[in-house]
Amino acid sequence: MTTIAAPLPGAVAPNAPLARPTNTMRRVIVTTLAYLLLIVGSLAMIMPFVYSIANSFKTLPDINANPMLLYPTLGASLDGYTKILNGDFARWLFNSAFVAVTITIGHIIFDSMAGYALARISFPGRRLFFGGVVGTMMVPSIVLLIPRYLVFVQLGMTDQFSGLILPGIADAFGIFLMRQFFESIPADIEEAAAIDGSSRLRMFFTVILPMAVPALTTLAIFGFQGAWNDFTGPLIVITRNQDLFTLPLGLAKLRGSGYGSSLPWDILLSGSIITTLPMAIIFFVFQRFFMESSTYSGVKG
Repeated sequence: MTTIAAPLPGAVAPNAPLARPTNTMRRVIVTTLAYLLLIVGSLAMIMPFVYSIANSFKTLPDINANPMLLYPTLGASLDGYTKILNGDFARWLFNSAFVAVTITIGHIIFDSMAGYALARISFPGRRLFFGGVVGTMMVPSIVLLIPRYLVFVQLGMTDQFSGLILPGIADAFGIFLMRQFFESIPADIEEAAAIDGSSRLRMFFTVILPMAVPALTTLAIFGFQGAWNDFTGPLIVITRNQDLFTLPLGLAKLRGSGYGSSLPWDILLSGSIITTLPMAIIFFVFQRFFMESSTYSGVKG
């Protein structure tokens, strides 16, 4: 009788198939690739801003000669910041801050009231009206430039602060965001307040709004950001009165008709950094609310 010897421990049979990657190994590979893609994408977004900061501390000849270097070769310089601050920058900064703060307050008041009405108050055509509000978000803003300008001219709002503020004091996205958030609040809270004798208006300001602070913060951030960075709106409102220029228009004025090396890059980059700094601070301080905003806008309505 033939005896078959047992394989030694740890020995691999000649015809045994190679071991396939385990699920853990696959997850590690996929996670590593995902992080690499995120890092590359982040660098692509961040590096232009890094180059802007680095070049803002160079002299104009150094910027024209070595724009891709992250350090000055002719010595660090604050000439760009000195020139921009000695010009009309303070007036542009005040105009942008005044318009952005006023529009943000308008968003908080009018968007929240409209969103609450669409979420809680029953009236004929409520769904149709809400659909019309949301439908305006699908219209490209560039299509409305000429009609808006004609309306401003007819109402005498050109070269006025009213033309800068009133068109943006409420918007469809803010109404949609607040309506979705108010839909997520249980109706039992309002019923309890009504039993205690609260009117609809008092209930809104004393019960509902305090609960909506996260959504209101998100709304304020987006409203301020949009008004602060808006270029096309002031462009069609301000036709002659340059004292009403906001920061985006002021920086465009500095650019003038120059091109390439004839542009005052030191002034432009310094102004751009100062303009971007408030929004960067707001983003890093309130980034949690940026993340939560997607949750509010996706709540079942």
